[in-house]
Amino acid sequence: MRFAAIADIHGNALALEAVLADIASQGIATPEIVNLGDCLSGPLEAGRTADILLPLNLLTVCGNHDRYLIEHAAGDMHEWEADAYAQLSPAHLDWLKSLPSVAVFRDVAYLCHATPQNDNTYWLEQVSSQGHVHLRDRAVIEEWAAGITHLLILCGHTHIPRAVQLSDGRLIVNPGSVGGPGYTDDAPHPHKVEAGLPHASYAILDNASGDWAVTFRLVPYDNMAMSRLAAARKRPEWARALASGFVDV
Repeated sequence: MRFAAIADIHGNALALEAVLADIASQGIATPEIVNLGDCLSGPLEAGRTADILLPLNLLTVCGNHDRYLIEHAAGDMHEWEADAYAQLSPAHLDWLKSLPSVAVFRDVAYLCHATPQNDNTYWLEQVSSQGHVHLRDRAVIEEWAAGITHLLILCGHTHIPRAVQLSDGRLIVNPGSVGGPGYTDDAPHPHKVEAGLPHASYAILDNASGDWAVTFRLVPYDNMAMSRLAAARKRPEWARALASGFVDV
């Protein structure tokens, strides 16, 4: 079995198109793609991204930013949601409302956005009080995986491509971000996440050998067009990250 996992598109339609084309070039058909959420929020092309995604009918879980778009009043939205909300149609919002918080793909892979318990908590990483982002202690990772029997577990949220094997052999994989190579956040402590390059990221999962093999794919696209769009919409941090993969340049 071979399939692709995407996550954290954040309204970056050009990156999504490049990733979908790369997936097709790898011989993977659209029904063999799963989407781990955070699809539309950001200062880019939320409506166009939704128009690409909805007809694909991918198995998609709801991310925290997807949830914010349908739970928060328009006047109370974070800027990521506010930038996207005005571009979305009722059909787009209805699609977001239909997304489950967790799902299972073909009885082989468990899907969530962040952790099974909370869509806004880093699973594979933790943030120190000094703002350093690093691998979380495996005992905690395993505690949060309790009760999941699938050998393959997929999550997103942190935008960092990573795979962690648990002591019992289960594998947790974050495919990285399609559309957001860097950001800052203030919870649980102020910190930044930087991919170090502007490429769109996704993962291919393959168990032809009997064990799950993971291939992270980093796909170039016209990232400067998206950077210019973010700058025009007065989101300089987005513009820097999209141009370089770093939030401070």
